[in-house]
Amino acid sequence: MRRLILPLTALLLLLAAGCAPPRTGTLGPAPAGPSPTTATAPTGAPTTPAPSASRSPTAGATTGTPTTAAPTGPDGTLTVQLWFARNGKLVPTRRASPATVATSRLALTELAAGPSVAETAAGLTTLVPAGTQVTRIAGGVATLLPPAGFDTGGAATARLRRAQVVWTLTQFPTVRRVAFAPADAATGRDDYADLLPPIVVTAPAIGDRVGSPVTVTGTADVYEATVSVRVLDAAGQEIGTAFTTASCGSGCRGGYRVDVRYRRPTAGPGTIEVYEVSARDGSRINVVRIPVDMAASR
Repeated sequence: MRRLILPLTALLLLLAAGCAPPRTGTLGPAPAGPSPTTATAPTGAPTTPAPSASRSPTAGATTGTPTTAAPTGPDGTLTVQLWFARNGKLVPTRRASPATVATSRLALTELAAGPSVAETAAGLTTLVPAGTQVTRIAGGVATLLPPAGFDTGGAATARLRRAQVVWTLTQFPTVRRVAFAPADAATGRDDYADLLPPIVVTAPAIGDRVGSPVTVTGTADVYEATVSVRVLDAAGQEIGTAFTTASCGSGCRGGYRVDVRYRRPTAGPGTIEVYEVSARDGSRINVVRIPVDMAASR
């Protein structure tokens, strides 16, 4: 009987071993390296990795060229991005106007018209005078005929004025660089990248009506690429918060995108505050405040 039991036992052991998974083989591809991460504070919402800055030049990136035209809404309106000035730096906002094929003329007209009442209250201004015209667009270069006195006000003011024009016009796919007649070399966004503040907010714009979650986008060059956002009610009380990482940071500019949930029983004014946390003392620095009209949330 023992002669039968021992072979059967050995056979069962061999079968069990044959059913076990192999101890060698692939574990799949190795990680390609760290990617932008997001995190959310208890009152915030889950966030998503930010898009690459080079793929979103109209959102404030300093590399790449525009690949899409200004969006036309279902009601036949055209939304254009305008770059105003605040404290010597460039600040984006946007306008919705009746659609037209003369997008460059529309953008320059709106740029010269200046900020709205809400934008003025937030510190925005324009240095671009009326009468600034595009005479031709060829080979990706828009040639402008500036009005008399366009470069007055000192070198820094004149450069900021030109930067407003360049950053506004290069949102369109036909314009990559801008030349100011009669003999100036064409310049692009990279030539004025130093005029961007550490944090640029492209959405929401000042005065926008937002709901929860509110999507906040832009570009940043901040410590460890970490961008923080909080939502404040009309009394300045924090009702939502989140943070994310830009696609690049600490010496380079990257894009970011984050959704922030907030709790508010009634609709009314509020503020989206985007900032960097100081590595030195943990305080909020490079703060950008966007006054908005908030919808009620649960």
